[in-house]
Amino acid sequence: MRTHIVWDWNGTLFHDMEAVLGASNAAFASVGIGPMTMQEYREQYEIPIPRFYQRLLGRLPSEAEWLLLDDAFHVRYRELSAACGLTEGVLELLADWRAAGHSQSLLSMYEHEKLVPIVDGFGLTGHFLRVDGRSGPSGGQKAEHLTRHLAALGEHVDPARTVLIGDAADDALAALHAGAHAVLYTGGSHTREKLEPVGVPVVDSLAEAVELAGRIAG
Repeated sequence: MRTHIVWDWNGTLFHDMEAVLGASNAAFASVGIGPMTMQEYREQYEIPIPRFYQRLLGRLPSEAEWLLLDDAFHVRYRELSAACGLTEGVLELLADWRAAGHSQSLLSMYEHEKLVPIVDGFGLTGHFLRVDGRSGPSGGQKAEHLTRHLAALGEHVDPARTVLIGDAADDALAALHAGAHAVLYTGGSHTREKLEPVGVPVVDSLAEAVELAGRIAG
């Protein structure tokens, strides 16, 4: 059985943190919260996202507030993310992993119908056994999505030889839930200080993450 990587998209393969910050500040403004710097955002961000807003508001957002926040975020994110590109070295890492005889797939909490054309537009689709985005409401956690993703990959992938590479503590929790491994990357939504308490390897580059994945599950 080959070693398999499940890649996260936003903040991992897709270098979109400037768009995420701009969209988040637009969402904050819709409910009277002041803007954040990138460092403040990365120190405060949390999944599930309503808990992040609870921290900022001092209470859970109402259903109406959540819809307002979510809509404001996604409208502005679509505008800003068009200017974003891939994280440095992604094309080479994906091609080299595939050429070495391993497999990989993509699982994102970004809406599936919006994710697929973006991934395809970067010419990445052929590198993956499967590309899955979120179905259902936004703001949730990745664990059940990963379980379904691995089940859909079937006998081609062994969870025990699978490593999820992502930028959020929730990625690691999802991997542990599914019986897989995780490596977390510091270039996205969380600071190293937020990632290390999860107890999985934390790295500063995707090249390091891939090298570790080969050793952990090889």
